[in-house]
Amino acid sequence: MNIIAIMMFLGFVLVTLGVTFWAARRTRTTKDFYAAGGRITGFQNGLAIAGDFMSAATFLGVTGLIFSHGFDGLIYVIGGVAGWPIVLFLLAERLKNLGKYTFSDAVSLRLQATPLRCLAATGSLVAVVLYLIGQMVGAGKLIEVLFHVDYEVAVCTIGALMVLYVSFGGMIATTWVQIIKASLLLAGGSLLAFLVYARLGFSFDTILRTAMSHHTFGDAMLAPGHLISDPLSVISLATTLVFGTAGLPHILMRFFTVRDAVEARRSVFFAASFIGYFYILIFILGFGAVALVTAETGYFDPATKLLVGGGNMAAIHLSHAVGGNVFLGFISAVCFATILAVVSGLTLSGASAISHDLYANVIRPQASEHDVVRVSKFSALVLGAIAVALGLVFENQNVAYMVMLAFTIGASVNFPLLFLAMYWKDLTTRGALIGGYLGLATAVGGIVFGPTVWVEVLGHATPLFPHKYPGIFALVIAFGGSIAGSLLDRSARAARERAGFRDQFIRSQTGVGSEAASVH
Repeated sequence: MNIIAIMMFLGFVLVTLGVTFWAARRTRTTKDFYAAGGRITGFQNGLAIAGDFMSAATFLGVTGLIFSHGFDGLIYVIGGVAGWPIVLFLLAERLKNLGKYTFSDAVSLRLQATPLRCLAATGSLVAVVLYLIGQMVGAGKLIEVLFHVDYEVAVCTIGALMVLYVSFGGMIATTWVQIIKASLLLAGGSLLAFLVYARLGFSFDTILRTAMSHHTFGDAMLAPGHLISDPLSVISLATTLVFGTAGLPHILMRFFTVRDAVEARRSVFFAASFIGYFYILIFILGFGAVALVTAETGYFDPATKLLVGGGNMAAIHLSHAVGGNVFLGFISAVCFATILAVVSGLTLSGASAISHDLYANVIRPQASEHDVVRVSKFSALVLGAIAVALGLVFENQNVAYMVMLAFTIGASVNFPLLFLAMYWKDLTTRGALIGGYLGLATAVGGIVFGPTVWVEVLGHATPLFPHKYPGIFALVIAFGGSIAGSLLDRSARAARERAGFRDQFIRSQTGVGSEAASVH
C-alpha cells in the first residue's frame, strides 16, 4: 500500500470537501445551483471546461490505447481537439444568448417545449450515464491498484463522493473543483512529460526508437491498423469525436455559468488552448510508457503477463518508473482529482436534465425553486447508483472507448438537434422529434448490439450490429430524419414555428428578443 498516495488522496478529498462547504453557503437560488449565478469568468470557465474534458479517458484511457495499440490511439487525440472550432464558431455565443440552464432551453425556444425537452433530456441522460461508466472504471482500477482494496469498494467510494459534492455544492462547487483539478492535471502532466523526456535524453526520436524496440508490434507500432483496421470505422470514430464534442451536455451546460456571450467565446478559447496543450503531453506520455514501462517486468502480472491493473494504468506505472513512490502518489492523487471532478460535473448535468428539463418544465411547471433543487439532489443520488452498477459491469473495458460511446450520443442526438434549431429556419417539432429519436435509437442499438456490449460484455458469439463505432450511421440518420420530417410537415403549428425563426435569430445575436418565439 502506497502511504504517500493515500495521504495525497485524503488531502485532496479534504480540500474539495472544504470547497463544497464554501459553495453550499453561496448557493441560495436555482440559478446559483445550476449556473453558479452567472458569475464565472471566461478564464475560469475555460479552465473548468478543460477540466471536464480532460477526464480519466484522456489521461488514463488514451495513454493506455497508445501503450497497447501504438499509432491508432492518436485518433482520439486528434478527434478530441478538432471539435472545438465548431463549439467556438457555431455554438457558444448563440447558446448563451438563447438558453438559461441547459441546452434544451435553446432548442425549445421556438419549437413545442414539452416533447423537445423530453427528447433533449433523454439524450443527455444516456450520454451522461455512458460517460460516467468510463470515469467509474478508471477510478475503480486506480484505487484498486494503489490501495489494494476490492474494485467494488473503490467504485462505491467514488459514487458516494460524487453525490455528496453535487448535492451540497451545485455548480459553484463543481466549477471550483474542476478548476483545482485542471490546474493539478496540467501541472502533473507537464512534470511527468518532462521527466520522461529527461530520462530519454530530451529526444523525441529516442522515445520513439526505444518504444519501437520494446513494443510487440516493433516498427509497425507507428503504422495504423492495430486498433481500427477499416476506413469506415476510422471515419465513424473521427466524426463521432468531432461532433460529439459539440453535443456533450455537461460541456454545453457550462456556457450558462458566464455573464455574457463574449465570456462564452473566451471560455472556448481558453478551454481549447488548455486541451490542445494537454493532448501534446499525452502524445509524449503514451510513447514514453511504451519505452519505459514495458522494459520493467515488475509492472506486469507474472501469471498473465499483462499490465497490473490493465492497460488503463500505463500512465500510473509510468509515473513510478520516472519518479518513484512520491511522484506515483502525486500523479495518483491528480488522477483521483480528475475523475472525481468529472463525475461531479456529469452528475450535475444529468440531475439538471431530470429536475429542470423534465420535472420543472414538463411534469410540474408550477414547482417551486426549492422543490426543483430537491429533485435535482435526489436525481444525483439515483445517477450515482446507476453509475456504480454499470461501472461494475464494464470493469475490463478501456475507459477512452467507454467515453467515446457518450460522444456517439452527443453527435447523433444533441448536436443535430441544437445545430438545426439554431441555424435552419424550416426545422419543426415533428422533424426534430423524428430525427432525434431515430438518431438515439440507432446510436443505442449500435452500442448494445455491437461487438463491445453484445459480445464482450454479454457473452454472445457474434454481434447483431457489426461495427464497433456506430456514430456515423446515427449522425446521418438523425440529420436525415430531422430534415425530411420537417420538410414534409405542413401543419399550422409548423408554419408558426418557421415564422418564429426570425425572433430566435435576433435573440441569438443580441441576447434579447421576443418571448413570443416560444411555441407551447
